[in-house]
Amino acid sequence: MVKKYNRRAGRAARRRYETAVTLLVLGVALLAAPWFVDRPGLAGALAVTRPFGYLMLLVGGVLLVLGRFLSKDPAVKPAGAAASPAAVKTPTALADDRLAASAAPASRPEAWSAAVFEAIEWRRFEAVVEALFRQAGFETRSQSHGADGGVDIWLHSSSVPDQPVSVVQCKHWQGKRVGVDKVRELRGMMAAHGVRRGQFAATSTFSPDAVAFARENSIHLLDVGALLALIATRTPEQQQALLEVSLEGDYWRPTCVNCGTKLVERTAKGGASRFWGCAGFPKCRTTMAMRAG
Repeated sequence: MVKKYNRRAGRAARRRYETAVTLLVLGVALLAAPWFVDRPGLAGALAVTRPFGYLMLLVGGVLLVLGRFLSKDPAVKPAGAAASPAAVKTPTALADDRLAASAAPASRPEAWSAAVFEAIEWRRFEAVVEALFRQAGFETRSQSHGADGGVDIWLHSSSVPDQPVSVVQCKHWQGKRVGVDKVRELRGMMAAHGVRRGQFAATSTFSPDAVAFARENSIHLLDVGALLALIATRTPEQQQALLEVSLEGDYWRPTCVNCGTKLVERTAKGGASRFWGCAGFPKCRTTMAMRAG
């Protein structure tokens, strides 16, 4: 909800700015036109439009001032402006990209299966994906929390360490397909950084539109089946190493996307339900729904 609200606010700010610029340009054009017309009759006719020119300048200036005033509110920043960590620490900060996380499981997985991806939290999933690419010979650099601009892992070649050869986006979603909008966001980041290839790893599946878009834009999709198939190509020792990465520490306890620390169990008012909340509350109000273990 927060991200959708920010996108709507960003579009409104963009429209205000574009309208203000248009009015200012038209206003200047109406005021300056008589000076560039040689025919006296036409120049006189254009002079009549001067009040409209002043009006457009006035309205355009008011819209610009209004836009600058509203942009001071973190929730109404223009599109493209980076929100500070404090601005995104809201109770629903994780609702869009990281769905409900499990409570402590009844048993620890002993081998690779889809159950491992269901049991682990989003940060463990990113760590597994990063380890998979390291095993493939890439040098990796991860951004595990905070504003990451749509990229979780940067892949580098040892021969060209300063320029990423690919980027990876991870989504730890259960029971929700990844739509084409998320894949488009990754494509935008690839274009912004001059990266030709991308990888999108998810614990769920992808919509048909997402599959078609990825195929046309050099993006390799890794759903839960493809990830398990890729893990199966590794040696037994490598598979065990990946399993240890996924089950490290409190692997089921989610990580706060803003603070990078583990969330703690909370109980809703009235004791009706439990949920995950940041240990830094009230400074950080990140929460996440809790699934059964």
